[in-house]
Amino acid sequence: MQTRTMSEFMLRTAIYSGSNTRALVPSLFKGLGAKRVLLLSDRGLEQAGVVEKVAQIFSLIPQGSGPELAGIYLDIAQDAESKSVNDAARYAREIGADGLLAVGGGSVLDTVKGVKYALHHGLADIKEAIPGGFVMEQFPKANHIPIPHIAIPTTAGTGSEVSPIAVIFNEEIQMKTNIINPFLSADMAVLDPDLTVGLPPAITAFTGFDALTHAIEAFASPTATALTDAHALHAIRLIEKNLPEVVANGSNVDARMEMLQASLMGITAFSFALNAIPVHNFAHAYGALFRIPHGLANAVFLPIVMESIPDLYLPKARELAEALRVDVSSTDDQQTVLAKTVEKIRLLQQKTGLPQDFAQYNLTEEDLARAIPAVSSDPAAVNFPMPKELIEAVGQRVVPSIVKN
Repeated sequence: MQTRTMSEFMLRTAIYSGSNTRALVPSLFKGLGAKRVLLLSDRGLEQAGVVEKVAQIFSLIPQGSGPELAGIYLDIAQDAESKSVNDAARYAREIGADGLLAVGGGSVLDTVKGVKYALHHGLADIKEAIPGGFVMEQFPKANHIPIPHIAIPTTAGTGSEVSPIAVIFNEEIQMKTNIINPFLSADMAVLDPDLTVGLPPAITAFTGFDALTHAIEAFASPTATALTDAHALHAIRLIEKNLPEVVANGSNVDARMEMLQASLMGITAFSFALNAIPVHNFAHAYGALFRIPHGLANAVFLPIVMESIPDLYLPKARELAEALRVDVSSTDDQQTVLAKTVEKIRLLQQKTGLPQDFAQYNLTEEDLARAIPAVSSDPAAVNFPMPKELIEAVGQRVVPSIVKN
């Protein structure tokens, strides 16, 4: 664990948690100085009735006593495509929006971060900001972005409402690109578990595994600190306890609340211990090439990568096992403890109905070959590059032998 080397930890987002906390949104925007709010979400949440539940709050406030809902933008695609960012930013300018309300999962939340960044910098195309696929801006070069911004997550996965990272899909080069800026995160996050109870079991499961992956990769990071470890370990405990429950019983509001908070803690640890993230490296590359949902990709890769790169996880294997409530003996060596931990993660996969490979995507040997340079060139590979042979070996394990033959 890092102790003497300089590290940074900045959780700047105010967090409001609890049932019906969405009712606070207009007054929160008023406090932030917004007058014309743009609500951004997606078509799926519109159909599920979530968008209307949030939008109607603005109609309940007396006219002239608070901000108005100036528009609703719903054409946000999976993976926060740059086109979605550009189109949404254009619409925000057209209606004169001065506040942004993000309602959705990671794709929506990251899109809105991209919109905020584009509006602040006067960009017509967000790709201009990330020409090499990765840009990191730190204080004091990075400074406050004076656009009121509130996020309401509807999945317990990315934790993007509080992270300083926006992952934007560049369709032209088929790459998930990254902007890191401590002021990208929302000014306020509203964690309302009532808005997550209708999430289908499969999406609940793989978004939960995204949160688990954030926490485990943060905990294993060479640049982890006591601060990030505290967030990561408790996120792991809460996910192990609650994920099977919310998949089996989606209406359990208490468990949904704890998953939202675990997601937030997981990404906080991940963002400020950011270094070796091989699971995300694979998930980004395969997600960009084959449009595999990010959480599902993480769920499949997590146990395989932990087995394939054991040296990254062995130093803290026992603490990780304890957080996951793995039955280990005091006489077990670190390799045995890690093996039991990986087995517990596979059991969690099974309990939540997640696959152990990408059989449904019918990937071929040619696809696996295409994935090798994609993994190597992904921005997530910068701090922890992997040899071609390792990338190929991991790829072979995510495709059923019947497909490969």
